[in-house]
Amino acid sequence: MLRGNLELWFAFFTCLVLAGLYGFYVFWTREIPAAGELLGHAIGILGFILMLMTETLYSLRKRTRLASFGRMSTWLKIHIYTGVVGPFMVLLHTSWKFNGLAGATTLLTVIIVISGFVGRYVYTRIPRTLDGLEIESALSQAALRQARRLMALWHTVHIPIGIALFLSAFAHIFAALYYSTLLK
Repeated sequence: MLRGNLELWFAFFTCLVLAGLYGFYVFWTREIPAAGELLGHAIGILGFILMLMTETLYSLRKRTRLASFGRMSTWLKIHIYTGVVGPFMVLLHTSWKFNGLAGATTLLTVIIVISGFVGRYVYTRIPRTLDGLEIESALSQAALRQARRLMALWHTVHIPIGIALFLSAFAHIFAALYYSTLLK
């Protein structure tokens, strides 16, 4: 059981360490790091970079012949790890304030993470090789067909929400830069 979910355990452990460091900072300074200050920005930027990695690296490996290095299963594990840790860091970046565009972006982030867990569950129902290729067996044709339909349905929901999330995130970043630096 542990071996099949190693990326989730690493992500969970990383989030625990980050939460511990965040909690220590709050305890030490007696204040929650503001999203617009150095630590808040650093957490948000690192989290967003991990989220960009989540969105781009696995998709590039999956869809282009130029980026054909490494096993698909390894890239999926990286995708899952960065897809959990990045959003957690972005959540810490919010300073627990969820209003305006930043609040909408956070809501989309939560939805996409939940959708990712659903997709991972559906994905694991399809038997695959280590390279991520589907294994078709005569014993499970009905189950395989149903899992493929669920995966296609999941893609029609997950991908547009991901696009909306990144459009919203880029609008938030642009607005934050504009109002905090360019107007001063």
